[in-house]
Amino acid sequence: MYQILLEKINKKQVNIGIIGLGYVGLPLAREFLKNGFRVIGFDIDDEKVSKINAGKSYIKHIDSEFIKKYISSNSFSATNDFGKLKEVDVIIICVPTPIGKHYEPDLSFVLNTTKIISQHLRKGQLVILESTTYPGTTEEELLPILSQTGLKVGKHFFLGYSPEREDPGNNKFSTATIPKVVSGITEKCLDLVDRLYKNIVIKTVPVSSTKIAEATKILENTYRAVNIALVNELKIVFDRMGIDIWEVIEAAKTKPFGFQAFYPGPGLGGHCIPIDPFYLTWKAREYAIHTRFIELAGEVNISIPFYVVEKTIKALNSSGIPVKGAKILLIGIAYKPDVDDMRESPALKIMALLEQEGALVDYHDPYIPILHKTRKYRFEKESVPLTPENITQYDAVIITTNHSNIDYNLILDKAKLIIDTRNALNTKGIQNGRIWKA
Repeated sequence: MYQILLEKINKKQVNIGIIGLGYVGLPLAREFLKNGFRVIGFDIDDEKVSKINAGKSYIKHIDSEFIKKYISSNSFSATNDFGKLKEVDVIIICVPTPIGKHYEPDLSFVLNTTKIISQHLRKGQLVILESTTYPGTTEEELLPILSQTGLKVGKHFFLGYSPEREDPGNNKFSTATIPKVVSGITEKCLDLVDRLYKNIVIKTVPVSSTKIAEATKILENTYRAVNIALVNELKIVFDRMGIDIWEVIEAAKTKPFGFQAFYPGPGLGGHCIPIDPFYLTWKAREYAIHTRFIELAGEVNISIPFYVVEKTIKALNSSGIPVKGAKILLIGIAYKPDVDDMRESPALKIMALLEQEGALVDYHDPYIPILHKTRKYRFEKESVPLTPENITQYDAVIITTNHSNIDYNLILDKAKLIIDTRNALNTKGIQNGRIWKA
């Protein structure tokens, strides 16, 4: 089975099945299509399936014309019929791995997907998990489920882990130009995973086990989470001291060694950084270890939306306006600039907290025209046009996402009160008049 699958991979004759057509799965499908593979996308979201088959994209950096091209050539299709898994040679899992309300890992999407795969698994297939998770998941959770079929890993089927490294909105790096960590349960599994991804990325980085690959992803995002927590905490400390954290960072980053700039904000967003460290802290408890340093960083980052709301209330009070009944406009719902991705966006938490205080909250985001319900929130709002007339109707404007196509001069000119969480206005010093930093 190994030799047959290896030859098919080398000749680009394998059919690729990608489960989960979101911000990881769809860009991955694009790279396989560009490099001559046939791809079937699987998703339980009927709307996504319909759009793909109609040649339409729902992700900003994926062009609809590209999808239409490969749909027309019969190289790409989407389906919610998982019975078609039997038609593919490679199955790549790109489903969400969120955390529960008590910050415990929620592997339900991964495990349910694996159970579905086991119902259709046949000899000669390669299964790869890309979803972020704690070390041990592939070997301890996926392998037993797939082995219940009676097929033997490394002989009848093959299993590996290769963490996604997507960074939506990054114009410097894309799926193809980011080195890819690859791993497998056995040596043959690793070789197949490595050979497969060599076809679509600039470089592969083989590691000795799936645990190492899983831990690599956790380290990458914990590193960022901890450093962002540091500057978020310093932001609060320096604010009390009358010091502008952004000006401090700009000065510090002129040092050519020993310092990497991280920036504060309204909280952490995206699918990885706010979540991954909690996967590790949860798994560490199995080994009677409490990751105090990482947990503290998580606590700091979780607290920042509350800090922004407190600062907003203080700013409103300074103008003699109670937060209850105050009209507030959030600029940006996406979790980072210039993307249409609002997963774990701190702006959503800020909106919820303000509404709990009785504020009337609207938003403007050029990339998210409609705010739908999510797993955590039940907002149903539409983006408000950013016009002079609209801006003047609000008691306060909070800049939660610094999109590059926002007219900040208009906001600066027309807003009664501005709370800038991103230093989008690039004002030096703390201003306790009309412009507040938070």
